[in-house]
Amino acid sequence: MEASEPERDEVTRPPRALLARLAADPAHAAENLALAAAQRHAPAAAAWLVERRSFYAYGPRELARMAVKRHVNLARLGGAATGFGGIVTMIPDVAAQAWIQSRMVLFIAAAHGLDPHDPMRPAEYLVIQGLYPDPPAARRGLDGAGPGIATAWAGSRLAREERLYRSLARLTGRTAGRGLGGRAIPGFAVAANALGNARDTKALGGRAIAFYSGLLPGG
Repeated sequence: MEASEPERDEVTRPPRALLARLAADPAHAAENLALAAAQRHAPAAAAWLVERRSFYAYGPRELARMAVKRHVNLARLGGAATGFGGIVTMIPDVAAQAWIQSRMVLFIAAAHGLDPHDPMRPAEYLVIQGLYPDPPAARRGLDGAGPGIATAWAGSRLAREERLYRSLARLTGRTAGRGLGGRAIPGFAVAANALGNARDTKALGGRAIAFYSGLLPGG
C-alpha cells in the first residue's frame, strides 16, 4: 500500500513547533514527542481502521501487519529524503523516524480494537520502546513533561543538540554507533538512513504487535 504525497509529507515531517520544543527541552524529548504524536495521529488511526474494515474482513493481527508494512515504507522514504545533508540533517532524520514510528504504534493499537485517543496510548508507545517498565510509570512521566514544564539547560547549543540526538536515537531503537556511522556522510547517508529506518521501524512493529497481542509484559 503506497502512501499519497500529502500523507507522506504530514507523517514524515514533525511540526516545527514540536521540533522547537524538543530542542528547548532535550531531557523530555521522548515524552514530548509521544504526547504530540498521539494528539496528531489518533484521528488518522481511527479513520484508517474504519476504512480498512469497510473493505476487509481481517482480524487484528492482519490489520496490524498492514499498518507495519505501510509505516516501514514511510520510514524508508523519510530516511532517504533526510540523508542528503549528512550530520546537518541527523536530528531531523531521527525526529522524523520517531514521528513515523509513534504513528505506527497507534495504528497497531487501533487494529487490536483499542481507542487511539486513549491517554494510555502514548504511554504504551514509550513502554514498547523500552523507556519505561510499564504503562502507569510511563503515564506519570508524560504527565511531568507537559507544556510549560521544561528543563533548564545551561550547556552549549552543541551539547544540547547532542543530548537531543541521543534521546531521540534511544527512542527509535537506533544505537549510537550505528546512528553516527554512514549517516554522517552526505550521499552515503541516503542508503544508510533508508535501510536503517526501515529495519528499526519493522522491529518496533513486531514488538508492538506482540505487546498488544498480550505476549509482552503490560500488553
